Amino acid sequence: MRQQTTSHILMIEPVNFSFNTETAVNNAFQANKQMDNVQQKAWEEFNAFVQVLRNHHVEVSVVKDTPFPNTPDSIFPNNWISFHGRTICLYPMYATNRRFERKPALLKLLKEKYNIEETINLTHYEKENMFLEGTGSMVLDRENRIAYACLSPRTNMGVLDDFCRQMRYLPVVFEASDENNMPIYHTNVMMCVADSYVVICLESIKSKKNRDSLKSTIRMTGKEIITINLSQMQHFAGNMLQIRNTEGEPLLVMSSQAYHSLTKTQIKKLEKFNSIIHSPLTTIETIGGGSARCMMAEVFV
Repeated sequence: MRQQTTSHILMIEPVNFSFNTETAVNNAFQANKQMDNVQQKAWEEFNAFVQVLRNHHVEVSVVKDTPFPNTPDSIFPNNWISFHGRTICLYPMYATNRRFERKPALLKLLKEKYNIEETINLTHYEKENMFLEGTGSMVLDRENRIAYACLSPRTNMGVLDDFCRQMRYLPVVFEASDENNMPIYHTNVMMCVADSYVVICLESIKSKKNRDSLKSTIRMTGKEIITINLSQMQHFAGNMLQIRNTEGEPLLVMSSQAYHSLTKTQIKKLEKFNSIIHSPLTTIETIGGGSARCMMAEVFV
């Protein structure tokens, strides 16, 4: 059986973090607030987060972004690359300026560092305006080879089918929206699949048929369902990732905002399965519209 979790994380240190107008058109989590020293604050949050992970014995590979070309969202690498043993997948990105995150020098470094033998390149779909933004668009149950995906302008059914065909996953597709009925831009803000449980905002799935079908699929995999509400989702409580440390202990990683939005009952349920670790990511969440899970590309080699 394939492993669901890894103890090795790739993270990209920001150099030009800022509000991205190209992604804001369909990311309702972004806020163009007047904040001073945004790059400096994001850099400090990033480094504190890396330190929290390392303090818990997680192997973190940090690669510093380059100033050119300008990539304001490079802090979220899980959208353009995913690792599957000695295979990597490269994904078609909605925003033109996010496509530059796939920097040739960085790809060369990663292929050499992780001994990559095969690349599944889906980026050609960008020419057809069809997108699939990695493990943002898909939440993978790696053990059971299921790709959960809520459809949105960033998550195209055709590209998802291609990924699933090449990687031998089963697509499980649904529609989800926030409290203002805006489509949820990435599945990983409303859902987290761990080894023994799934955190999910079922309230965001308006169709009862879709909701029941999804619950049935999750239960078939033997995982417990832990629900969060729309307000908690808005505080990034769905944007969690379960990983392991180098001693093999499971950890659930999230932002401090996400953690403080949870009830004591939810925390108790989650702590049955793993320790919880969190770090403040306020600037990154506000300006970038992404949180802890988005910042971590899981490395499986």
